[in-house]
Amino acid sequence: MNKGPEAVRKELAKLASKSESEIDLSDLPATSAKDWRGAQRGQFYRPVKQQLTVRIDADVLAWLRGQGKGYQSRLNEILRDAMLSKSRNR
Repeated sequence: MNKGPEAVRKELAKLASKSESEIDLSDLPATSAKDWRGAQRGQFYRPVKQQLTVRIDADVLAWLRGQGKGYQSRLNEILRDAMLSKSRNR
């Protein structure tokens, strides 16, 4: 039977209110390090984009655009790498 979004939300809220020891995991198979080899965290995560106006030095913009299509995505990737690097160093 296919549950609707509201039923799924209620079930998830019920699970979230329980402590980990209260959740029955007996039907889940055990995993090993081998099972997780090559796994990537956040592979399907897509953050919400926000449109804004920003002023960037002309030479930086020319460099980004000079690398071909997708300069905005490259800029976002550069900023994300810097953000993650700073948060890891704290």
